[in-house]
Amino acid sequence: MSREGVEHALRARADERDRISGDLLDLESHTTYQLLKGASLRGATAHRWAGLQEALARLWGLNDAYRAVLRDAEQIRDSRGRLGSDQLEQLTGLLAGPSVVLRAAAKPVEQRSLLPQADERLTLDQAVTRMDAAFREVTSALTDIDARWNDLLPRLDAADAALRRVRAMEADLGEAAPGLGQADAELGRLRADVVEDPLGASAEPDLDRVSRLLAAAVAELELAVTVKQEYARRRENLMAALDRVRAAESEARLAHGAVVVKIALPPQAQPRSRVDALADALDALDVSADTWVLRAKRLAGLEDDADAAARQAQTTARALYGLVGRRDELRGRLGACQVMAVRKGLAEDPAAADLYERARALLWSAPCDLTAAAAAVETYQRAIHGGEA
Repeated sequence: MSREGVEHALRARADERDRISGDLLDLESHTTYQLLKGASLRGATAHRWAGLQEALARLWGLNDAYRAVLRDAEQIRDSRGRLGSDQLEQLTGLLAGPSVVLRAAAKPVEQRSLLPQADERLTLDQAVTRMDAAFREVTSALTDIDARWNDLLPRLDAADAALRRVRAMEADLGEAAPGLGQADAELGRLRADVVEDPLGASAEPDLDRVSRLLAAAVAELELAVTVKQEYARRRENLMAALDRVRAAESEARLAHGAVVVKIALPPQAQPRSRVDALADALDALDVSADTWVLRAKRLAGLEDDADAAARQAQTTARALYGLVGRRDELRGRLGACQVMAVRKGLAEDPAAADLYERARALLWSAPCDLTAAAAAVETYQRAIHGGEA
């Protein structure tokens, strides 16, 4: 190599050495690497970590040998101001030849031979290639482990936070959420599995199940806490809602009484009261020994039932009054058909007159059979229009 070639090669190798050193320092400070160094590993992760340790040993051994060659080359270059042919020959051997010496590794006695073990010699480029392969093996393992931890540990943290929330609400209510007696131990076991063997842990199914249980428990307990805090106010509101049900049911009964004398109604049209049953359920809730979780559900159910009962009574009253309106609408249609019959000269027609009288008798009878009356008006209308409704 020429003097210029040597200088260029040394500068390039120095830059390469600095870059490799930076990468190795980053590896040493990597969070997952630091955690693994201090962790008690087992299973698939322990096996992968053992292979990673072997790769690290190769990496550092190669790096030491590589740096030693560069130190020797820099010492030769710095030994004199102008390099002679001997120095250039030495530097060419170091920078371009198989100058990186890897000492034969000590083997267990059962794998040894009495013959000397040959050292391996590599060029600087070959040493860098091997270091890169070992580095990639290490970072691949760290990436796989890191991905598992990044996926599972936040979910475990969220489950732990939900469990703490559950325990705090249990203390506030003085009662335990059902089905979570072993949640603390189960989450502890899952966390140990994930921390000690992230590559082999199959925590997802159990973690999903526990997370769902905790989410349901948090929702139930939050409702129970709210009910406990607002029970007096919500009870007053429910009493007011029952008064509205009484008023709506009273209106429905009045509507039935007013309509039944005008319109023939079936027995099932008689409005049925639900307010007494709802009031009894509220009284029973006051003295109930249920947990606040169950009481919250029952109170919410009563509130929904009271609203539904009021709406049903109001709907019944409107429907009953609507029957009178239907009768009046049929009377109007019958009158309009009679006018049309006069215009067409059919007013004196015996058949048409009979149909009119039958419909009129039905509509002006009390109570009126609306179904029969509607059919009679329809028949009369078809007769007036020549068979078309």
